[in-house]
Amino acid sequence: MDQDPGKAEEIIRVLVADSTRIHTQLLSDALQRDPTLSVFTSTSESRAVVSAAKLYHVDVAVVSSNLDDEPLRGCEVLRELRAAQPNIRTILLLDTSRRETVLEAFRAGARGIFSRHESVEGLSKCIRSVHQGQIWANSQQMRFAVEALAATPTVRAVDANGFNLLSKREMEVVHCLAEGLTNREIAERLGLSQHTIKNYLFRVFDKLGVSSRIELLFLTLSQAGAPNGKNAKGQAEEAGGSAYLREAAEQGLLSAQIALAEMFARGETVALDTVSSYAWYLIASDQLLAARKALTKIMTMDQLLEAEQQATEWLRKSRKSPRATAPEAASARPSAIVSKLSSA
Repeated sequence: MDQDPGKAEEIIRVLVADSTRIHTQLLSDALQRDPTLSVFTSTSESRAVVSAAKLYHVDVAVVSSNLDDEPLRGCEVLRELRAAQPNIRTILLLDTSRRETVLEAFRAGARGIFSRHESVEGLSKCIRSVHQGQIWANSQQMRFAVEALAATPTVRAVDANGFNLLSKREMEVVHCLAEGLTNREIAERLGLSQHTIKNYLFRVFDKLGVSSRIELLFLTLSQAGAPNGKNAKGQAEEAGGSAYLREAAEQGLLSAQIALAEMFARGETVALDTVSSYAWYLIASDQLLAARKALTKIMTMDQLLEAEQQATEWLRKSRKSPRATAPEAASARPSAIVSKLSSA
């Protein structure tokens, strides 16, 4: 697109934090050749990145996945940045595009994923795209994200009184998590090591039948038997849960999008808003279609037919269940349900 000659091009303030001081300086020098970027640097120590982002009022932060000589420490820094400066868009520099690494980057809130094997010119384009609100990732990385969404389980506790399964210390960890604290901050508050906090979280995940921090947060918001017996609305208001839910939905988490749509429809923790509810249902239906298409590429016709039969049987049974709220939808075939949502 041609630039308006009478209008100065917007300068993007960028923070660079690579794995070492020399790598940071080299990358900064290379990016400063782009006249649309104003580049600032941070030391390779993770604790300095959040402070530098706030000090320089940056728009975009480019952070290495490897900080403090710890693989994926950069992901924790992205979470800290998101909590402290939610308006900053982040890009994670990756040494490898392994599936687990890519998914962890997306979960941490990265808007862009950039490989070190690509050019500096490509990184400049990535920064501009992310600053404009776009997601930057190659086709393989996006495929990993779609496959992960397709495999996202329904958030549900193993036991109807799931939180009663937790010890006192485990409940303290859950409360800290609901406040949006990182593992490091939880460890400091409780006087424990980060390794111990991770072990507590793994035990909590196992007891409640969830597999991530986001799913655990959803569970605390949706369970009637939430911590301290608070209902979902009261807990969300106290912990800022609707903000977390919106953030996860905007990151593309399907279960968050559906939960947010239901929240707007019922007016729980947010004002009743049927327009926003309908919009999030449409967004979720688009995710469902993309996930289904990705799966059909790796499934045989027999597997597709078997899945269709299983879904139809479940819907037939749910029509007889007192929990079913839409009998007419329950009688439809799965493909018809998604089609209705998409074409509405």
